[in-house]
Amino acid sequence: MGTVRTSRTPLPGIGVRYDLTTREHRRLSVVAHRDGARTLSAYREDDPDACALSVQLTGGEAEAIARTLMPTHQSPSLLSTTELGLVAERISLSSVSHWNGRLLGDTRMRTETGVSIVAVLRRADAIPSPGPGFRLAGGDTLIVIGTREGVDAAAEILGRE
Repeated sequence: MGTVRTSRTPLPGIGVRYDLTTREHRRLSVVAHRDGARTLSAYREDDPDACALSVQLTGGEAEAIARTLMPTHQSPSLLSTTELGLVAERISLSSVSHWNGRLLGDTRMRTETGVSIVAVLRRADAIPSPGPGFRLAGGDTLIVIGTREGVDAAAEILGRE
């Protein structure tokens, strides 16, 4: 495997452009905008200065692509698996979630899935062991522990819009 050729170019007032030349001599670039957005571009094989594809991405979309490019043997949101068959996973609530503004107890999570919500991550805060009276908000990330089937069911319930 050869050395990967990359370069970094500051773009005043915009952000930074990162260029990569693949082993197949294809040129890719990512412009990291100051607002967190990204522009991913691929250049034509026969003319490396001609753009063949340019995709505008939000910060969240760029993060999702970065996670899919990382080689893992398990779900990127999977925190751990024990010999008991339990998993701990992060489940995010969308901004338009049905549960936005509702109480955690309203989800009936433990009753319906057997899953425990052990913490909620909100902005820069972690709320450990939230009780049934805890009010959920769009953008929250819930740390859940349960069986694989229970966690999948919890993700389905929490994904409701």
